[in-house]
Amino acid sequence: MEIESKKNEENGRLFTLEWGYKVVFQRSFSKVAEIARQTRKVGEDDPRRVIHSLKVGLALTLVSLFYYFQPLYHSFGVSAMWAVMTVVVVFEFSVGATIGKGLNRGLATLVACALGLGAQQLASKTGKIGEPIVIGVFVFLQAVASTFLRFFPNVKARYDYGLLIFILTFCLVSISGFRTDEILDLAQKRLSTIFIGASACIMVSILVYPVWAGEDLHNLVANNIEKLGNFLEGFGDEYFKESFNSERMNNNKSCLAEYKSVLNSKNTEETLANFARWEPGHGEFLYRHPWKQYLKIGTLIRQCAFRIEALNGYLNSEIKATQEINETIKMPCINMSKECGEAMKKLALSIKTMTRPTISTPNPHILTAKNAALELKSLLKSNILEDIKLLQVIPVAAVASLLTDIVTFVEEIAESINELASLAQFKALDIINVPKEKGDISAAAKQIIAEKDCSSHVIISINGTSSAILDSDDHQNTP
Repeated sequence: MEIESKKNEENGRLFTLEWGYKVVFQRSFSKVAEIARQTRKVGEDDPRRVIHSLKVGLALTLVSLFYYFQPLYHSFGVSAMWAVMTVVVVFEFSVGATIGKGLNRGLATLVACALGLGAQQLASKTGKIGEPIVIGVFVFLQAVASTFLRFFPNVKARYDYGLLIFILTFCLVSISGFRTDEILDLAQKRLSTIFIGASACIMVSILVYPVWAGEDLHNLVANNIEKLGNFLEGFGDEYFKESFNSERMNNNKSCLAEYKSVLNSKNTEETLANFARWEPGHGEFLYRHPWKQYLKIGTLIRQCAFRIEALNGYLNSEIKATQEINETIKMPCINMSKECGEAMKKLALSIKTMTRPTISTPNPHILTAKNAALELKSLLKSNILEDIKLLQVIPVAAVASLLTDIVTFVEEIAESINELASLAQFKALDIINVPKEKGDISAAAKQIIAEKDCSSHVIISINGTSSAILDSDDHQNTP
């Protein structure tokens, strides 16, 4: 009996141990699988992240050669570590961020070394008793002044990192000068290694698959405008339940939710604009590109998005107007919403293609929307709201007021984009004369567009009368 009980006890322990190993293995496998899924998702969301990681590795490898080549190591010694540290802290995702940090670090180190040397020389003339006191006063004054400057918004946006490096380097140089006689050599080596590290970062960032903050800002603003346009295009059908196709309804709902990311885009836009100012001219973005204009457009877009957020609240509101009122205001509201949506999408296309909006695009949509707004106002001023309960009037008045405000904002956004096109020297649409004898203007336009390969940049002119061709699928025959 004792032998059998011992065997059962041993079997139980083996089973418990086996079960424990199995649980640990399953948990470890699930964690590894989850990490693999997250890694894949991060890479798929933006493949540039993978390239950025490889670029950082390349830059670190280049500056690490200081430790492997004896001539370089003998020249800089342990100070070569500053080049490695510079790469670690300076290399950023975009070219503008990398250049900004590199210049901040280099200039701050240069100025701090010069002032630190000057402070140490002045302090040394006061004798052994006065020297530490004078250096302490200099350290206190520069720390107070530099820290206070960091509270200025413009300084903090562009030079915050440089001020931090200035404080650190000034203290390091001045205090090291008080303790040793090698202050000049320390400053020279620190400047040289930081210059080498920052140069490696900037060269790799620009030459190897560069990521331009200005281009990201340009695309972000265009995409935000397009998201608002998608919402406005689908709002009328959704609010008045005009679409009975379930697939189309689902597509509308997905488009209606896209605008929410626009509401929180301010910090991203300001950060990208700050980085873009450091970048040299590249591609379509020339030197001194008007990045501040993008911030102005972004502000108008968000103000419009806040109206859309309020408008979205009425889609699922429990308080509804009567069918009679809905039928009365339906067409003006749908026209305002759709025309504003189309105008916004064409404005987004204008930014993406960097072409000047012409008289024919998108102004007709804005004019139609303004006419629909006037029609809606006249309807609301009429007697249709008499004998209607107040709770049923509120949604109608709110939607009408919000749509009217949105029409105004769309017009302001269009004016700001026209100003951007003028400042940034966007290319004008090609104007091509087509003789009226061609007869079928649509066929002639398609042929010209096919030859020019720029369907979004062509204006067809018939005997002095111009009409814009933006999409080859929307051409109509003109008598």
